[in-house]
This record gives sequence, structure tokens and C-alpha cells, in this order.
Amino acid sequence: MKLKLENHAHLLLILQIVFFIIFCIFVRYHPNADALQSPLSENASKWDLKVSKYKDDNENIHQTTYPMFQDVHVMIFIGFGFLMTFLKRYGFSSVGLTFLIGSLCLQWAIIVNGLFHLHYGTIFVDLGSLLGADFTAATVLISFGVLLGKATPTQLIIMAMIEIPLFVINEVIGRTYLGVIDMGDSIFVHTFGAYFGLAVSILLYREDVHESTKEGSSYNSDLFAMIGTVFLWLYWPSFNGGAAPGDDQHRAIINTYISLIFCCVTTFALSSLVDKDKKFNMVHIQNSTLAGGVAIGTTADLMIQPWGAALVGIIAAIVSVLGYTYLTPLLASKLRLHDTCGVHNLHGMPGVIAGIISGILTTTASEATYGPSLYQIYPEMAPEENTEEFTRLKNLLPDLEPGSGRTASTQAGLQIVALAITLGISIVGGIATGFVLRLEKFSTLKTNDLFEDERYWLMEEGEEETGEEHERGSSAVPMHVTTENGNK
Repeated sequence: MKLKLENHAHLLLILQIVFFIIFCIFVRYHPNADALQSPLSENASKWDLKVSKYKDDNENIHQTTYPMFQDVHVMIFIGFGFLMTFLKRYGFSSVGLTFLIGSLCLQWAIIVNGLFHLHYGTIFVDLGSLLGADFTAATVLISFGVLLGKATPTQLIIMAMIEIPLFVINEVIGRTYLGVIDMGDSIFVHTFGAYFGLAVSILLYREDVHESTKEGSSYNSDLFAMIGTVFLWLYWPSFNGGAAPGDDQHRAIINTYISLIFCCVTTFALSSLVDKDKKFNMVHIQNSTLAGGVAIGTTADLMIQPWGAALVGIIAAIVSVLGYTYLTPLLASKLRLHDTCGVHNLHGMPGVIAGIISGILTTTASEATYGPSLYQIYPEMAPEENTEEFTRLKNLLPDLEPGSGRTASTQAGLQIVALAITLGISIVGGIATGFVLRLEKFSTLKTNDLFEDERYWLMEEGEEETGEEHERGSSAVPMHVTTENGNK
């Protein structure tokens, strides 16, 4: 029996029951948030509080972490949600499904991340784990951007349930086993989410997507999408620096800020240059202006210097704008790759650039540049325990953990290896997920339902777009006949 489109409601209820049971059994407050574990309690334990990659060694950590966490939280639900409202008939779904899928992902991410970092059979919840859940949700929402307007809610839910465990496995391989650094998660979040979504899109490709007259924008829908752009642009320093400590966080904010402002101006200039009438293309302005935040992410906390951050922003803008203008139509015609939001140009290629830059910068990492904090940024480069060098550093950094004495060149090589593994797992995982989503038991949208809210939302009777509409195809540039400025 074929699963009907409306069965997403049943699926959601089943997942809520399952997740609720898991929360009842496994999920508890982190000791820093547990009244019975506070220093004032006679029951306070001496549990090892090192949870995931976030370490709460300050009882008032929430006072400094919460503002950064809330910035990221706003990015997830307002930034991503409104950025995707450019489709003239899909605004309810863009914001609403971002709200739904994002919230569902946060629940699943707390569980999956927690299962990989169990403490005495318990999943601890603190601001660190909530921040990690937001990063995980961002990965799925990036993939959602590729499929915007083309997938049913049921398909999106199933995709999220599959993608999150694969994402966490890839991150554990990179961070735990390879000791790779990726402060702004450009490798583990942006690159993974982009190429996972692109791989799914290839498997779900359908010719009739080009027959739809609804894959376009209007003046008002583009204006709403700019809300998402501006929110993401303003809060991106928190995304890249939210998990960084001390002066690392300070550098991450500065580097991201500088990369974004140079990326923004360069995008406006190039957008006008590639247009035959020298006009700005809203596709570029909504998306390419953000590419600098992705490209600087992995190295945001490193000593790249302000001019280096500016250069990264300029490079990201060039790659993204040219990608929208020339590469996206080529991929659509040659690989049958339909990318509704142009995720490849905003998250994919800039994420790969971030990984490559991290490898280059890491080859020059030394105490001469970073001082003893080098071993806090690159823990595996710390000397082995019971060595004279480790004793010297331990006196300077009491919290320093012993490493493997890894060289800078080895660390740099592993940065590139992690990028390659991320691409491999995301693409193979996306292809496998695509095969699942195209199974006959999953209903698909009819041509008339593509890029259309009405199939799933109660609409005001007679509600139609007002004002003069223009067809721009998609934020990824139209998939078939285009003019030089990217409009149908």
C-alpha cells in the first residue's frame, strides 16, 4: 500500500513518542545544571564533566555561552527559514518546514550526539549540547535547501532521520579519531550538508521540474528572503566562534566579520559586472554575500591575520558569484543536478575552500605564531605525557592534556583527509538516502504541486501573489533557458 502524502502527521507522532521515551530513559541535566550536583548539594558527585567537544569548567558558563547560542538559534530558524522564502508560492513551506524540520532535528541530534558521548549510560544536556544540536540541524537545513519545493514533508523527515546519524559518525571520525580542527564547522556542517543534499537531488531528479511555472520569485518574496540574508550575515560570527574559548573566540569573531564585509562588497561588484546591463542580481546578493562566512569557518580561530580574512572573503565571493552564473547551469545540463537554493555555491564550494585553507595554514602552525596556545588549538600536536616538553607546557597551561606529538605537516594532511572523508560519506550517504526516498511506497509531488504551498497549507480563499512577478527560476539560477543576467 502506497504511503500517502498526509501520513507525515502519523510519522511525526510516532517519532515524538519514541523520542519522548528515549528522553525519559537516557537524557538528564548536565551536572552543571543539576541542583543535586551543585557545590551546595551534599550529593554533588565528582563525575568527569568533559562532555563532547565542549567542556564546562566554569559554573557560570551559561552566562557567556547563552548569547552566542541564541545568535546561532536565530540563524537556524529565522536566517535559514526566511532565506528560502524567495519562491513566490512557497513562503509558508519555506518558513514553516524550516520550523518543523529544525525542531525535529534538534530532538534527534541531542539523542544521537549524546549516544556517542554517553556518561555512565546517561545523555547530558547543557548549553554545549544544545549548541551542538543547532549545528547538526543546520546541516539538514542546508540539504533541505537543495530540495526546496520538490520533496514532500514525509521525504524531508526521513532524510533528516538518516542524515543526522551519518553526520555525527563523520564528525566523530574527524574530531575524535583524526584530531581535526574545524571551529566554524565549514567541513563537518556546510560541506557535508551541501553534498549530501546534492547527492539526494540527483537521485530524485525529475524532468517535469522544468515544466513548473512556480519556480520563480516576486518582488515581495525576494524582499522577505533578504530578511534571512541579513540575519545570517549579522550573526555568522557567533556561528563560527560560538564554541571557541578565550582569545580563540575573539579571533573567530574578528576574522568572520572581516571576511563577511569584504565578501559582501565584492559580491555586489561582481554581480553587476557579470550582468549585461550592469545591474545587481538578487540571487547573488541573497546568497553569495554569505559565502565569506562559510569559507573562513574552519580557520576562523586561527592566526590568519585581518588581511588574510579579507582575502578569504574576496575569494569566496568570486567563487560563489561565478558559480551561480556559469557552473550551476552547466551542472544542471550535464549532471541533471537541480539545486533550488544554489547550495553548492553558498555552502558546498566555500566549504571545500575552507578545508583547503585550513590545510595550508596548519603547515605553518608553530609556537612562534601561537605561543603555548598552539596545543589548545591543535590538541594532538601537544607533546606526549611524561616528556620534558610536556612538563614545561603543563606549568604554563595547567589544563593541558597530553597529545601524540603530531607535526604541523601531519596535522595539515589530516585536515585534507577529513575533507575527503566528509565528501565521501556525504555523497555516498546522500545517494543511498535518495534511493530510499524514491521508493514506490513514498508518494511524490505532482507537477502542479512543485514549489507550491497549497498542497500542505490552509490558504486564504482567493489568495494570490500581488504585484508584478518575475521568473528567476531559482536562487541557483534557472535550470533551462536563461538570459545573461540569470533570469528566465
